[in-house]
Amino acid sequence: MDSLRTLGPRLAEIVGADRVITDPVRLRTYECDGLTNHRSTPGVVVLPDTAEQIAAIVRECAAAGIPYVARGSGTGLSGGALPRADGVLIVTSRMRRVLEIDIPGQRAVVEPGVINLDVTRAVRPYGYYFAPDPSSQQICSVGGNVAENSGGAHCLKYGFTAHHVLACEVVTPDGELVELSADGPGYDLLGVFVGAEGTLGITTKITVRLTRVPETVQTLLAAFDSIEAGGTAVSAIIGAGVVPAAIEMMDALAIEAAEAAVRCEYPPGAGSVLIVELDGPDAEVAAQFAEVERLCRDAGAFEIRIAADDAERALIWKGRKSAFAAVGRISPAYLVQDGVIPRTVLPDVLAGIDALSARSGVRVANVFHAGDGNLHPLVLFDDSEPGAEERAEEVSGAILDLCIEHGGSITGEHGVGVDKSRYMPRMFTDTDLDTMQMVRCGFDPAGLCNPGKVFPTPRLCGEVPGKRKGPHPFEGKADIF
Repeated sequence: MDSLRTLGPRLAEIVGADRVITDPVRLRTYECDGLTNHRSTPGVVVLPDTAEQIAAIVRECAAAGIPYVARGSGTGLSGGALPRADGVLIVTSRMRRVLEIDIPGQRAVVEPGVINLDVTRAVRPYGYYFAPDPSSQQICSVGGNVAENSGGAHCLKYGFTAHHVLACEVVTPDGELVELSADGPGYDLLGVFVGAEGTLGITTKITVRLTRVPETVQTLLAAFDSIEAGGTAVSAIIGAGVVPAAIEMMDALAIEAAEAAVRCEYPPGAGSVLIVELDGPDAEVAAQFAEVERLCRDAGAFEIRIAADDAERALIWKGRKSAFAAVGRISPAYLVQDGVIPRTVLPDVLAGIDALSARSGVRVANVFHAGDGNLHPLVLFDDSEPGAEERAEEVSGAILDLCIEHGGSITGEHGVGVDKSRYMPRMFTDTDLDTMQMVRCGFDPAGLCNPGKVFPTPRLCGEVPGKRKGPHPFEGKADIF
């Protein structure tokens, strides 16, 4: 901590004394991201305005051997922006300028603190929008989207953040400002950087791809007696060759929460609801929409609602977009999980989750991107009850095991962070993990850039890859990692 106190005056010189936070009460504002069961009060918080300031801060940290973590809006759900008590938290929320809008080139250049939805608001008058749409898009920042390779409801058709980022200006772990571009020759370093969860550097400028607003958007909500019937409809729609912009599903418990929170007025008694949205040319959407409506009825939908205008469309989406926060109305606390499975095993995995819930007595509300098999189980518990959080974490981990067993993954869009790092060995071999960490070491040989994230144990750069015997050299040395 002495080194942090020494660093404080230099940080104040870079950004101004009013942009350096050391007061213990104010520091607690930044002790966690959207996943609140992991907390750590940062040693120092600094609020830069420019890329040059971030580069200078990183150079100071590198020279002093002090770890640092970048943070955007703090909406992450894996502890990816969890700060270090012995480190510096670099908050980019003041960097909110849309620097350039290039409509002929279908691109915009933004700073990392720009809110996701604000990109769309800036370009909508020109007939364009920014396609990635996490549920938190009204408050999450583009820099955070880049770090986590965020998706959203419409990623089925339009892909993840990685598909909409053309270039990034990045501060490397040695404090150099560099440009990573999808257009340049050589290795795809931009592809490595996007989704690296802030472990390879800090983005300070992002060139994003803009998408033309579709000619037509049609949205329906179908209600089913059971989640299995909804899953049958999903399989039928995809099997028919229809690629909707979005297919989202909620089970009865998630519907109950949404009704309590936002009064979305979904059909009473539904065991599940399916939201299907199509967009594109008028004729194509009309033909496919009729097919989707028929397939939902064939799968057992007892009620179908079709949005007549943007207001009704927003009402249909209101419950789904609020689902994560809404469960706070029916449970004192909850864990948000994120796993991916092949669509074909959706009924089996959902049945497995139901069985886990029944055996453990821990309630699970299911919300998911049904079209691409990205599950978001919400594991509910009462944090005032002794042992309840531990039981919830056991169920949460068992759900990830189910995903792996059925050919899936431990994350689709929320990232690994600190929350899932212990599960990485269940998906990857020691050799796989060593190879990944060698890439990280290539960017950050000192191990100071967002340390302790993604990987289950730190790896000393220069260490020979392979199975390790005995404790890792850094185990127990919290002052290093």
